[in-house]
Amino acid sequence: MPSIKSVDDIKSSLLRPSLTSQFYVEIPVPNLDSQFKQKLQENGVSWPTKDQDTINLLCSEAVLPGSSLATFEINNDRTGVTERHVHRRMFDDRIDLTFYVDAENYLPIKFFETWIDFIGGGATESDNKLINKNYFYRMNYPDDYTADQGLKVIKFERDTYKSSSQGGYNRPTGSVLEYNFVRAFPLSITSMPVSYDASSLLKCTVSMSYIRYVVTMKKASESLPASTNPTKVSDLKNKSLSQNFLKNGAFNLPSSNVA
Repeated sequence: MPSIKSVDDIKSSLLRPSLTSQFYVEIPVPNLDSQFKQKLQENGVSWPTKDQDTINLLCSEAVLPGSSLATFEINNDRTGVTERHVHRRMFDDRIDLTFYVDAENYLPIKFFETWIDFIGGGATESDNKLINKNYFYRMNYPDDYTADQGLKVIKFERDTYKSSSQGGYNRPTGSVLEYNFVRAFPLSITSMPVSYDASSLLKCTVSMSYIRYVVTMKKASESLPASTNPTKVSDLKNKSLSQNFLKNGAFNLPSSNVA
């Protein structure tokens, strides 16, 4: 029934919408005890160390996944009535992630190219190089190239880091939505045009496959790292990225996955 609302009720319910630019992505890898770790090291990617944190930060765009219910029709139980009964939950078959490409190491391109190359068994034998005209594929087993857990998209809000400073760090407060994807691996890397026209940021878009996702409501302190001064995080991010992307200039990026 309609009821009288106070100004505080209106502010808390209507004047605080969730913003699309506040999120955090965690990128996983398959079992690091497999040959994949060695392949990463051969290509100059150290994992899990600062390179993983860098790729997480460089993710500029993600998608909160969707799902639907598959049904079948029942026409004969009741005269003139068509019923639909659910028999399966259907998940989106992929999630697209977009990354800024750093100018120093081209880290997102290098990382995902290595992962896809490992899936296809690329150059796993000394006499079978990709450049050879008679190169053949020998796919690895899914358990070797899929990440059972670890691919996460965490949705939070701008005021998540409003808590008081404790020991030089600010602890995230409140609740977040955490999407955890099961058995993920990269399906494709979208082509990236380059030209002599006006310069723009080079971005790498990767499609990740998964079998399902689990969404949970968690405390922010369980899903998000502590930050330094929360009022300066966006400025620090812009400064860091600009130094990596353009050594001789500066630009301002819109806020994306850091509050």
